[in-house]
Amino acid sequence: MLHTTGPAVPDGGMLQTFNVTMWPLRVPAFVILAGAFSSGGRLESGYVRGLVGRIIVPATMCWVLLSTEKVLLGMEFTFHLSRWPWTLWFLMALLWWRLLLPLITELRYPLLCTTGLALVAGYFGEIGDNYAGARTLMYLPLFYLGWRLGQGTLFASWFTSRRTLPLAWAGLICGLGGAFLVWRPWPHSAVLYEDVPLPIELAWVPRFFILAASAALVLCLLRVTPNRRIPYLTTMGAAGFTICLLHPFFVRPFLVLGYADRVDTRLEQAVMFLGAVALAVVLGSPLVRRLARPLTRPPIDRFLLKPKPKPEPKGPASVAQSPRELVG
Repeated sequence: MLHTTGPAVPDGGMLQTFNVTMWPLRVPAFVILAGAFSSGGRLESGYVRGLVGRIIVPATMCWVLLSTEKVLLGMEFTFHLSRWPWTLWFLMALLWWRLLLPLITELRYPLLCTTGLALVAGYFGEIGDNYAGARTLMYLPLFYLGWRLGQGTLFASWFTSRRTLPLAWAGLICGLGGAFLVWRPWPHSAVLYEDVPLPIELAWVPRFFILAASAALVLCLLRVTPNRRIPYLTTMGAAGFTICLLHPFFVRPFLVLGYADRVDTRLEQAVMFLGAVALAVVLGSPLVRRLARPLTRPPIDRFLLKPKPKPEPKGPASVAQSPRELVG
């Protein structure tokens, strides 16, 4: 919805207001949830195979298809190794986050270190958008926070106590209202401090505030989310990766061919918004999810990776693992 309406409306419009206000629950929520479903184990073969099959190959295939679509729309074919197109920057960052996570978990103060790295990174314009470096470092503490939440020990009472539910609702309402009032004058998508209207020595303050406020808002969102299955919404949630990969193929022609430029009245904006909702519903349907499985879960074991090694049989010969154990 935000990718459809964000670039299509002028500043100050109804949908622009929605876009800015909902930003804290856009990228930060995706980052924290991605961390919650990640593993902090060692970079062993199974872990690496998962990165290849679930991130690298799907993103590369989607990258080629999006570049081909640009040609069909009359645009120039581009295939840059360092800059994945449009929404695929998140998958590039997710690859780095998952590669860095085993190292981060070994730090003595991981949240402090990742937050410091996120704040310092804004001072180096050389990082930029290449390999999603700026966004990778900026959202790294949120990814680690999500991983800790996925372990089930961090903020456990927040998710179980009945007293926290009204606090979460109040936090969402006040936080989203404050996001619109406070963040609107600043470029909420900026990743470099050169865009922040503050002295250079204080340029890190807005980023720190945004990271802290986003984490708090996502915690509130997760608290008010029901634990039970919700008809179709739960199905759409499971299809989030499919929606993420497929929606640019439909949104980009809508923007490039100029249909979005013809949206002027509030009624037309509302129709466009509802059209984006309908697109998400269709892309999240079980049928589309099955049809898109070769793209979202490619069978890499058949054509790319060697067969998985068979587990060794358990027995007396496999009990001892080292000469010291044999002697012992």
